[in-house]
Amino acid sequence: MTPDQPSQAISTTQDVFSASELEELCQRIISSGILGRSKRYAAMLQYLVSCSLENRQPKEIELATDVLGKASDFDVSTDSSVRVYVHQLRKKLNAYYDQNELDAAFRLVIPKGTYSLAAMAVTPLENPAGFSLTKFGASNSLLLAFVILLSANLLYMFSQQSEASRPPAEFAAAHPVWETVLSDDKPLLLVMGDYYIFGELNANGNVARMVREFNVNSRSDLEDLQFSDIEHTENYLDLDLSYMPEGSAFALAKIVPILQKSGKAVNITMMSDLTTADIRSNHIVYIGYISALEKLTTMVFAGSGLRIGRSYDELFNTKTAEYYTSDAGLPEEGDPFRDYGMFSTFPASTDTQVVLIAGMRDAGLMHTAQALSETASLNDLLVSIESDTDEAVAGFEALFEVYGVDRLNFDASLVYSNLLDTAQIWGASSVQ
Repeated sequence: MTPDQPSQAISTTQDVFSASELEELCQRIISSGILGRSKRYAAMLQYLVSCSLENRQPKEIELATDVLGKASDFDVSTDSSVRVYVHQLRKKLNAYYDQNELDAAFRLVIPKGTYSLAAMAVTPLENPAGFSLTKFGASNSLLLAFVILLSANLLYMFSQQSEASRPPAEFAAAHPVWETVLSDDKPLLLVMGDYYIFGELNANGNVARMVREFNVNSRSDLEDLQFSDIEHTENYLDLDLSYMPEGSAFALAKIVPILQKSGKAVNITMMSDLTTADIRSNHIVYIGYISALEKLTTMVFAGSGLRIGRSYDELFNTKTAEYYTSDAGLPEEGDPFRDYGMFSTFPASTDTQVVLIAGMRDAGLMHTAQALSETASLNDLLVSIESDTDEAVAGFEALFEVYGVDRLNFDASLVYSNLLDTAQIWGASSVQ
């Protein structure tokens, strides 16, 4: 039941609750834990209750300054913070009544389009079996109860079967973490982290070996290398080749079904072919190693609490001075190893978002893709940042520590999460 259902009557809180009843109801909702860890939802609810008791409707700017602590020059036309919190509080109130006070005659709601509380009359639950109680005598009461319980159990069983038949990707696609890139009509561009390969010629003009150079990630980079090393310029040959890690295939299998649930076309390109124009006109979903981020590296770490360490197999926590180092590069066969997977999401421009699914090596990449495809793991990410506002969901990062054997991941845990400083991301990026 939602407050916008026309069949349910909406009344003012004064018509339904006394002042003490409304205040007691407010405390029961807060004490239930349904509002989550953020103290702002409790503050928002208490503020709306006080406004109801004063019989006044607060303005958006009042909620911004009095509850969210915004400055007096807060611009409601450019900052949606109030609307986000009210939208989330509306859903939390509905969730409260779905789990508590099931026999309540009225629900406390926030009607859509308003910033004030109201009381919604609850339509009594009809007999699920469709029987009229007056047609049964006392001797048939047990039979009636049995029929009703049987009907309810059958309905529950069928609903559970229907839920189980839905693919996991459908649940993941509906999660707030993915909503930032799936809920609008902006195109999706899947970017694969690849490594550019060029040839080195021998004295006979034949390709003696294929070379991977970290500073050469495209044809133009190779040309720059040739101009900077005139003595060996004729020894380098553009092979028009690149390669991707094995873990990318597993990650693709997990992520592509989620992206397809948006109904939007999913285009794909290599990181070596990605352009600034691509980032401005598409939501970007990156899959690959951290070392293959190339054009996205500055943006990924601009507002981050992490930094690249002594190599791309290491990240440094700037707050705790802790190092996260992978030893999955060259493990002995059968020996256990530790790897790290990284998730990050942030605005790349005024209209586009980046979702990063990366790893130092294959195990980290594979686990991160697995986590981003499971609702429970997605929920853990939101809990870890202790916030569920749209702004937070649109700008945070996480790090998974992964243990494995023979390049396969067997166990993992979330060891780091952090809200991003998105202002730094915008400052570091020319994509605006």
